[in-house]
Amino acid sequence: MSAGEDIVVLGGGLTRFARERSDGTPIDWMVEAALDGIRDAGVDPAEIEHSLVAYESEILARQLSMGQVIQDALAFCPRPSIRVEAGGGTGGAAIRTAYAYVKSGLCDSILVVGCDAVGRGVTSATVREVYALSGDVDFEMAAGGFFMAYYALMMQEHIRLYGTTEEQMAHVSVKNHRNAQSNPMACMPMAITIDDVLNSPPVVAPYKRLDCAVLADGASSLVIATESWARQHASSWRDRPRVYLTGVGCGTDRVRLGDRPKPYPGLAHFRAKKEAAQMAYRMAGIENPRQDLDVAEVADTYTGAELQAYEDLGFCDYGQSGPLTERGVFDLGGELPTNTSGGLIGQGAPPGAMGLAQAVEVLKQLRGECPKERQVEGARRGLTDIHGGTASFSVVSILERRD
Repeated sequence: MSAGEDIVVLGGGLTRFARERSDGTPIDWMVEAALDGIRDAGVDPAEIEHSLVAYESEILARQLSMGQVIQDALAFCPRPSIRVEAGGGTGGAAIRTAYAYVKSGLCDSILVVGCDAVGRGVTSATVREVYALSGDVDFEMAAGGFFMAYYALMMQEHIRLYGTTEEQMAHVSVKNHRNAQSNPMACMPMAITIDDVLNSPPVVAPYKRLDCAVLADGASSLVIATESWARQHASSWRDRPRVYLTGVGCGTDRVRLGDRPKPYPGLAHFRAKKEAAQMAYRMAGIENPRQDLDVAEVADTYTGAELQAYEDLGFCDYGQSGPLTERGVFDLGGELPTNTSGGLIGQGAPPGAMGLAQAVEVLKQLRGECPKERQVEGARRGLTDIHGGTASFSVVSILERRD
């Protein structure tokens, strides 16, 4: 085993994301995504040395110890496996953990597969209870709090500080639903207008239905390895553009919004996201994110959260995300196309699969393999950003094409 080598992303796989998948179980979808990623990598599954399984909740998955079941289903026994969980940030945590395993020399190749079942097959009451358990249980249960309200409070503060408008937020929804139209795996491809978003039913002010990501069923995967292992085992290394994982950063913040330091981050910003981004940028040698990156997939749990992400990821100054969004800076054809897959809003949001699905999109963008409607021409470097809770846990990853 070779510690310290450069780390490459050899392949990525996706299943269809859907409001409700009745075609099998989460185990079936994970196997589907894993096999798709292995085929994309051009490797013999018998040669992969390790696996990592990512899912948020045994309750939602309806399966304890899913990692062992996946090992059995993929005929990976007796090779080692590990499970990762970090709420909505589970897929990002899986990428960072896989990077650490390969970089340290614990293995030279690893299959990472993530999944969750949070579509209509699970009652909303069950989902709400499980998500409440993702916070500070002593506080959430007693106060009757829920994450949608916390995100709304954060955006209300952003509006108060910077004059951000609901029309600017609506631009995010229009963009992401539009991008999803060229993604055959997406859950919510739609052609909508600003007025459609503004006139959709209210949820928690300032958010309306079309401002919100859609809970979905689905799975995704990556194959990650050392450069030398790739050279020996992967046909994708010989036949296609080479993509490296050059930066991985992680940050955390206080779970309860009222406990977060003031004036920064206060309620309007994600401190954990800023810390994660700066760590990843240092690793990857990025000094000006908006200039140095060509494509990005960011956490758009709500439209306002995407605007907040632009600022804490360093794409723009605080308070400038709304005006820049109106100018089309983050649209396809803009300065930094963001959420070309459709994001969580357009593609769908199964927690264990989201961060991995972002990386699959960036991988395909860097290889030039996306449909022409959403392909970013000449893309060389991309970012993924995903978080759990109200960004109490955040992960940022940088992928880079080298010819």
